[in-house]
Amino acid sequence: MALSVVILAAGMSTRFKSERPKVLHDLEERPMIDYTLDLAARLALEPPVVVIGPEIEAEIQTWAGDRARYVLQRERLGTGHAVLQAAPVLRTTSEQVLVLYGDMPLLKEDTLLQLARLQAATDAAVAMLTVERDNPRGFGRILRRGGSGDILGIVEEAEATPEQRAIRELNVGIYVFEAGFLWDALPQIKPSARKGEYYLTDLVKMAVDARREVVSVSIDDPVEALGINTRADFAVAQAVMRQRVNEHWMLEGVTLVDAATTYIGPNVVIGPDTTIHPNTHLRGQTVIGAGCDIGPNAIIENCTLGDRCRVLASVLEDAVMEDDSDIGPFGHLRKGSRLCQGAHMGNFGEMKQSTLGPGSKMGHMSYLGDTETGANVNIGAGTITCNYDGERKHATVIEDGAFIGSDTMLVAPVRVGKGATTGAGAVVTRDVPPGTIVYGVPARAKSEPPSE
Repeated sequence: MALSVVILAAGMSTRFKSERPKVLHDLEERPMIDYTLDLAARLALEPPVVVIGPEIEAEIQTWAGDRARYVLQRERLGTGHAVLQAAPVLRTTSEQVLVLYGDMPLLKEDTLLQLARLQAATDAAVAMLTVERDNPRGFGRILRRGGSGDILGIVEEAEATPEQRAIRELNVGIYVFEAGFLWDALPQIKPSARKGEYYLTDLVKMAVDARREVVSVSIDDPVEALGINTRADFAVAQAVMRQRVNEHWMLEGVTLVDAATTYIGPNVVIGPDTTIHPNTHLRGQTVIGAGCDIGPNAIIENCTLGDRCRVLASVLEDAVMEDDSDIGPFGHLRKGSRLCQGAHMGNFGEMKQSTLGPGSKMGHMSYLGDTETGANVNIGAGTITCNYDGERKHATVIEDGAFIGSDTMLVAPVRVGKGATTGAGAVVTRDVPPGTIVYGVPARAKSEPPSE
């Protein structure tokens, strides 16, 4: 059957207490509503219809773009009124209408598929999700007929009797409607006595009164039914998302020494036999190869790591580590940096827009900026490339086999030739020919007289 999706996202996020629309807050590196949009894209052929409010329409449309169609709910008059705004777009094109919310990111595709298939198989007017739990969180209670168990309606918590409040089966608020019934019944909803709003829950009793079938699917995992209203709910959702991602990678052969303190973004890829130690954060478009050892206390964002790499207590951003390279503790690879195969960068080292060649070593307390380093180079402690003259950045080239003595300052632009050596404390302001030893301030070769 042709399934259409309506996503309700017009709320003002009052309890969330934010100037930004709640549904655009990042949940594990993605705006909250992104999860619902992804579900809709997998379930329906046409983009979903997102119902938005006048104060937040520009932000949501700017972010989501052509992933959705939009309708405006000018007055916030309840969920029934919100869905009614989608009627001009969907009335003639859909056979089933699935109603979702922009603040329920934990729902699973299989759950919604089961609900849609049940509605199609039974031709029910309404198929609804329910959940059983002791804490009702303000959800409405499901009223059923004794004996048959047929659904009779939904009673909201504020209007429920003490006996009804004891009911553990709750209304999640997710429905698949038979489209003809939905579009005919929505205009007939009466406003509530308390708030004057129009609620989708009324459609359940309207279907029963019309002798149409109402069916339900019970959610096995109650956490799927979490709607995010407060920052506390948001924290719960983040923990669930992390757990799901971490469980996926453990099943793929990745060892998480302490999953509770391991943070893996939704777009990260990790090879088998890699071990992730506590308090490690893997973010963005990061790819990590097989057999790596990452952390503890590592932050890696938008990086590519080969096989058998080691990262200890270091920060990597938009960088590359080739096979068998290692860094840390307390190293920093900034944007555009590369550790080539077998390269080593030790504690308190930093690189930016630089390459440390195959087998090269930069032991500790050094900085390479805009530097191309060849193979099997030794970078002594305290080495600094002086790459910025106050107006422009300049390049440094260190060729294969060079030995850079401790506390060397390389004043760019400058080239250190193959197999050349700089003495400890040298200030190199001119190119160093291959095989030459230079020392002093400014640095000079052994055969050169000292500068006056």
